[in-house]
Amino acid sequence: MRKLILASICILFSNLYSSAQSSYQLAETLDFFKAHKMQTGDWMQTLSESDIEGSPFLNDEFITGSIYTYQRMQFNDIPLRYNIYNGNLEFKTPEDQILALAAPEIVEKAIFGNFVLSYVPFILSKKIKNGFLKLIEEGTVSLYAQPEIMYQKPQEAGAYKDAEPAKFMERPDGYFIRVGKEAATKFTNKKELISIFPDHQKEVADFIKKNKIKINKEKSLQQLVQYYNSL
Repeated sequence: MRKLILASICILFSNLYSSAQSSYQLAETLDFFKAHKMQTGDWMQTLSESDIEGSPFLNDEFITGSIYTYQRMQFNDIPLRYNIYNGNLEFKTPEDQILALAAPEIVEKAIFGNFVLSYVPFILSKKIKNGFLKLIEEGTVSLYAQPEIMYQKPQEAGAYKDAEPAKFMERPDGYFIRVGKEAATKFTNKKELISIFPDHQKEVADFIKKNKIKINKEKSLQQLVQYYNSL
């Protein structure tokens, strides 16, 4: 069934792409709802949000936004919400159904509120994966952030502690650098960060030192990427 859904979506966007120009072609919002079917996350089957403290979402409330596809289509007025825990981009239909995008690989950008998400390849634990990353700065070299949520199971009461409910715990974002269309690469120290840049590495190292760039600070990293893209 899932293969049939994906095949139908691919055919739809293949036909649309043939008539698209270099800029994004506006498409009817209703077409978006018709083309995408429900995809449920495994965690929804085993966990009840009402019994869990915290939130698995980047934005708890749906925010009306736009989806731009790699086939150069633009869909506007889509209520969007991102589930960090299971990596699903969710949308609400006119009938108030909450669904997850069945074919996330079509999404070049999803823009809602102050968030911009892109479905891109990235390297994690020496393996290439695909998923949504938060776009921070775009250019020859682009900066992405990966929001992280950890699920903690409920803790039973012990001799010296009270019972604790299950909870979603927010963790610091991880950061990735992407060169062109290559897979984005995560870094955990300044040496790894510098090595990702394809050239001008001495200038990058000097800029990091001079401007006291922090590898875990978004604005600081954005400043570095903007500098590199200006060279």
